[in-house]
Amino acid sequence: MMEVFTGSFTQQEPICEEGIAAAVEVMRHGRLHRYNTAVGEISHTALVEEEFAALTGAKYALAVASGGYAIGAALRAAGVQHGDRVLTNAFTLAPVPGAIASVGGIPDLVEVTEDLVIDLGHLEAKAATGQSKYLLLSHMRGHICDMDRLMAICTAHGITVIEDCAHTMGATFKGIQSGRHGLIGCYSTQTYKHMNSGEGGFLVTDDAETMARAIILSGSYMLYERHRAAPPPEVFEQVKYITPNISGRMDNLRAAILRPQIAALPERIDGWNARYTRVKEGLSNCPGLRTIEHHEDAAQVGSSIQFLLPDWPAEKVTDLLTCCAKRGVELKWFGKAEPVAFTSRYDSWQYFASEKLPNTDRILAGLIDMRLPLTFSLSDCDLIARIIREEVSVLYQAA
Repeated sequence: MMEVFTGSFTQQEPICEEGIAAAVEVMRHGRLHRYNTAVGEISHTALVEEEFAALTGAKYALAVASGGYAIGAALRAAGVQHGDRVLTNAFTLAPVPGAIASVGGIPDLVEVTEDLVIDLGHLEAKAATGQSKYLLLSHMRGHICDMDRLMAICTAHGITVIEDCAHTMGATFKGIQSGRHGLIGCYSTQTYKHMNSGEGGFLVTDDAETMARAIILSGSYMLYERHRAAPPPEVFEQVKYITPNISGRMDNLRAAILRPQIAALPERIDGWNARYTRVKEGLSNCPGLRTIEHHEDAAQVGSSIQFLLPDWPAEKVTDLLTCCAKRGVELKWFGKAEPVAFTSRYDSWQYFASEKLPNTDRILAGLIDMRLPLTFSLSDCDLIARIIREEVSVLYQAA
């Protein structure tokens, strides 16, 4: 009898009791807006910014309404203007090029490697043209490239780096937190990310003027002195009249839910990485399947796992998804011609013109993605790996 997995790939852990209690307290007093405080009170949003800055080692942090908003605000704060070309990964999620388009920028896509990181050779060639002065680097699905080489390329060509760390909150490269190499790091606290407030996000930087612009952009009005992980008031004087208000604040309810999760993040990372290791080990050396290798200096957060089906025809990939689904294993395919849920190819983003990217096309054609929620046990992970391995083996042998 075939084994079947009966768990859910979208069920997250419950909010901890401390977060629930703090959220209930906020609802009872009704002061949900971040600037609505009682005399002598410090808002949860101001406090979560301080705590997130400490987590990442940044001087300044800003809590906002979503990870996508964080990226858009970061691009504006960094100086991206209408018509500017912004380099970014061809393999990412749609909100990344969407954020570039939202500020009037033009995405300039860079190839991906078989280890699902930005192709640094292609990046260097594009940087050398001088057409782009910004890189929005997406650490897509938690895969971190050689950040030393990337930063050397960008520094040599005068390119400002903004990091999308939606999938790498708590990950490091040579011990440095993801998001701390470029000018700005952006993070998401959407339900399926590493901290869960339903929607939400952060951006961090050490640059005082950049953060002052971001805070005003977020809708601070002239209440920026109520921020604690922020530059001094005199920095705001330089930018407060020339920076538009594009409101996207985080509220105290979401901040209250998030604060206990910051302290719990290291333990949660250990949990994700244990699950990732079990599934990867279960899939290793499976004929017809290639697992992904990480840079030796990168410490990831394995909240999802990817593998490649090199040179598989599209109909066989579809068969694999169908067979695994019948056994309770939900796989996503980034090579499908039409977007499904969060998966899409770069040629789906038709609001800008892109050159063909043959290496990316080849890789996405066989790229499979799977979530690893902490609600899975390690034995669940072993079972899932066995199911995938069995189905891959049957279809590969039949090819």
